[in-house]
Amino acid sequence: MAQTTESPAGHAPDRPPGRTPPVRTPRVHRAWFVAAVTFVTIIGAAAFASLPGLLIEPLHGEFDWSRGTIGFAVSVNLALYGLTAPFAAALMDRFGIRRVVAVALTVIAAGSVLTVWMTAAWQLVLYWGVLVGLGSGSMALAFAATVTNRWFVGRRGLVTGILTAAGASGQLVFLPLLSWLVEHHGWRPAAVTVSLAALAVVPFVWLLLRDHPADVGLAPYGGAYAEKPAPVTGAARRAVTVLLKAARTGPFWLLAGTFAICGASTNGLVKTHFVPAAHDHGMPATAAAGLLAVIGVFDVVGTIASGWFTDRFAARRLLAVYYALRGISLLFLPMLLAPAVHPPMLFFIVFYGLDWVATVPPTIALCREHYGEDSAIVFGWVLASHQVGAAAVAFAGGVARDLFGSYDVVWYASGALCAAAALMALVIRRPRTDLLSPGGA
Repeated sequence: MAQTTESPAGHAPDRPPGRTPPVRTPRVHRAWFVAAVTFVTIIGAAAFASLPGLLIEPLHGEFDWSRGTIGFAVSVNLALYGLTAPFAAALMDRFGIRRVVAVALTVIAAGSVLTVWMTAAWQLVLYWGVLVGLGSGSMALAFAATVTNRWFVGRRGLVTGILTAAGASGQLVFLPLLSWLVEHHGWRPAAVTVSLAALAVVPFVWLLLRDHPADVGLAPYGGAYAEKPAPVTGAARRAVTVLLKAARTGPFWLLAGTFAICGASTNGLVKTHFVPAAHDHGMPATAAAGLLAVIGVFDVVGTIASGWFTDRFAARRLLAVYYALRGISLLFLPMLLAPAVHPPMLFFIVFYGLDWVATVPPTIALCREHYGEDSAIVFGWVLASHQVGAAAVAFAGGVARDLFGSYDVVWYASGALCAAAALMALVIRRPRTDLLSPGGA
């Protein structure tokens, strides 16, 4: 290890930027502890994502709001979740990960607890749609992408899969609890539980998370040491500039289109409408929520496996396979809904769970290949399309249920969209080196 000395004036000696060796080489790299804190943070924040599907019937029953109205509030939440993500990634470059995430968790907690006192539908849109949507958008997958890009060079695909699976793990932890609370004590204690879960994570973020490996004198895992870059000013301008630059390339629109369909067929459809759809067929809400929790179990397995595959196979081919299999499974779902859980339904749950967010690691990998150092912000915009797709189907699904008395048409339409996404993924080609940002991958 190189020795350091003090100059006569008491200043550190001159050194070439980016060439300072790590202060120490720990046996377990600090990057893994940062990834663990990020994992726990996303789990705690995942409580809010588990609740919307459980609120539709209770709110409809208590306030006599239409399912379309409730679906609109959820769609605002999902849309803002996505549209905030690219700006959140830029804000993390400006103010640091810890500050942005701590504020986001606090906003989520405030929005969730305020719903306890609401009496009108516009308040649901404001509290759950706007406040929780803005807070959750700052906690979106751009958070995981930023942590991965800064702290890891090796094992990026695997770590991306693990952090993506954290959302499913949170669903697994909170969904059965929230479902039990809604059934036995009403929806208000469930909303308070979401608020407390978000607040409980704030101390972990503030005390344990670090913004950059250089903060603790380390190189990123599997990479060379580099000085911490200066804060990037003009976060909003940078987010828009990166969007305009990426929008001139074909891969951006293909990634945005496929990810919009991903959101439509997961968060917008299954996470929002599976419980009320199963309830329409006579299944108890707690049983349906339990099935969603099982999806969360296999989602963890599928997403981590997808990260492992992404390190070894062509990302576009993985995406094509994932979307094709998802589309096939959705076409069969209307025939499987019944008053009781039966083996074919369990097979669907396991199969769908393995594929739920397996699309994320290869999508992030393709963003990194094509857009280099801007990849986290580009992925934020791609995630925005994911949530716009989810928002559209969250609203359309509620309207379809009001108009047709069932969700069947939405299941079939989503299956067809997944087939289109599989074809779009195959069109994505390897990046041209002249489109990469300086220093990009």
